Amino acid sequence: MWRKGHSWGSYLKLHPPHQRLTVFTVAVTQRRPPKKRNSLMSDDRLIVAMDVPNALAGLDLAEKLGDTVSFYKIGLGMLTGGGLALANELKQEHGKRIFLDMKLFDIGSTVEAAVRGLAQFDLDFLTVHGDPHVVRAAKEGAGGSDLKILAVTILTSLDRADLDEGLMIEGDIPDLVVGRAARAFEAGADGVIASPQEAARIRALSQAKGRLIVTPGVRPAGAELGDQKRIATPAQAIADGADHVVVGRPIWKADDPKAAALSIVQELNSPQAVSPNT
Repeated sequence: MWRKGHSWGSYLKLHPPHQRLTVFTVAVTQRRPPKKRNSLMSDDRLIVAMDVPNALAGLDLAEKLGDTVSFYKIGLGMLTGGGLALANELKQEHGKRIFLDMKLFDIGSTVEAAVRGLAQFDLDFLTVHGDPHVVRAAKEGAGGSDLKILAVTILTSLDRADLDEGLMIEGDIPDLVVGRAARAFEAGADGVIASPQEAARIRALSQAKGRLIVTPGVRPAGAELGDQKRIATPAQAIADGADHVVVGRPIWKADDPKAAALSIVQELNSPQAVSPNT
């Protein structure tokens, strides 16, 4: 049996799947005041995507990265592998910030209920689809919590051919992204998810003042593109107005993940990452 005071990682190691408590029970009952984090090496503008199979692999990656990374993204692929419990342990035991990438989309009452439940985990960011009714419901569910609701515009792995295949509205992707971002802001979104190629145009929107722009599809120079189609380097994304960049495979697939993350942190603090409007 899992006991309060034991980490989720040690619990998984000691118990086979059929003996484990539910992820929800473990995560909720384990909450404690977050520890202070050492931010001497890290930069909150870098969010590392934990696209690894389960919580054990996630904890192993976090251990390798240490103080180099202070912000993690946990997505749907991790959900059945202990994702919520991992989020809780990273937050409460290691003082990390957490971005839960769920991309929620449903009728308003369901989205509101889901967000209200997730808000108890003391998360930092949560994604929903950028349709105005979804954003409004998510903000209602977040209530008075500190949870920031980020609206997904158009996935960075999609191009115009993909939208055509899905019978989506005609138009150039940058125009569609900017339009969806504006509507999401008007519906109350705290920020948006968009490719770095659209960051500058979104930042120029009057509705974007004081709002967050988070950009996946970020690749260091020379890195493999993977399934990303609309990309930029970390420095370029920040220079164009992004507040945070999300990087996954170039870090966790590297021979030395900590060195890879540190290289990106250094790039984020280089002259190339300074916006001309700063």
